[in-house]
Amino acid sequence: MKNLNKEIEGFSRRQFIGRSLALTAGISIGTNSVFGMPAFIKNLGKPNSLINGVQIGAITYSFRSMPDQSAEATLKYVIESGISAIELMGEPAESFAGAPQNPVDMRAFFGLMRKSRDGGELTADEKKEMDDLRAQMDSFNKELSTWRTTVKMDKFTQLKKMYADAGVSIYAFKPSTFGPRNTDAEMNYGMTAGKMLGASQVTLEFPGNEEQTKKLGELGAKNKIKVAYHGHEQQTPTMWDTALKQSKNNAMNLDIGHYVATGNDPIAIINAKHDHIASMHLKDRQTPANGKGNLPWGTGDTPIVQILQLMRDKKYKFPATAELEYEVPADSDPVKELSKCVEYCRKALV
Repeated sequence: MKNLNKEIEGFSRRQFIGRSLALTAGISIGTNSVFGMPAFIKNLGKPNSLINGVQIGAITYSFRSMPDQSAEATLKYVIESGISAIELMGEPAESFAGAPQNPVDMRAFFGLMRKSRDGGELTADEKKEMDDLRAQMDSFNKELSTWRTTVKMDKFTQLKKMYADAGVSIYAFKPSTFGPRNTDAEMNYGMTAGKMLGASQVTLEFPGNEEQTKKLGELGAKNKIKVAYHGHEQQTPTMWDTALKQSKNNAMNLDIGHYVATGNDPIAIINAKHDHIASMHLKDRQTPANGKGNLPWGTGDTPIVQILQLMRDKKYKFPATAELEYEVPADSDPVKELSKCVEYCRKALV
């Protein structure tokens, strides 16, 4: 891994800038055809993170610490990060469509969830705060469930157009509608909204419940959309097997960083199950032997470079979704850090 990082750092700055500008403009290097010019003018100023056939995307969860969580602000963050395709979290889309306002401090909620998920022990005060936040969430979710079963889809179509006009496509949608406590009507709503946004898949945390994955696979087939299950440290080479057998609409949302933190080899599972991967999360974590840390890209143990180059060379078409989970430096912000992640991917692929 260290040798590969040094190899990337050794890129000619002039070569990198020249290639990056050409790729960003949407022009193929080495062609002198004038027919590229209208496309160049049309796409001028728009992001382009499709790099040598590999679609680099981002999950908008990466911007969770930004003060404005509206769909319009989220689009601005995405564009400024240089991203042209995304996995969209539910809240910005649903807020745009007129959903009741969430009273819960989601930054605090996600922070406590992440601490607990990563093995940290919550203090007594943090446990009380988590209980209070969960109670607020339960009340809000009941109100939201009613809204979801009555909302019209025109605002989701409008949101898709707003993003597309800015050069950003939505390949995945991740609303909180697919849990065992959600109704079938809510699940159908989530899939319908995803299709209206232009998504080929909806994503959710792996439920570890065979009845739920069976139901979601059947609903995915009915709605003609993939259901991609995301894993954390419970990921194993066989975790998705039952769900994949239950329905051809069930798929994988592999997270290579979390997979490395389990001690498993992400390249091996990609080679074995690439046909079942609908999308994949990128982050740089350490192995268990090195502490499982979530680190700035290029400083952990996750073979991001090799995986991106494998995708390029094998022409795998599933998107690679950047997810910002390492600690953002005090003098930076998620947009700046995600931009660094995109540049890291570009250096690996050009």
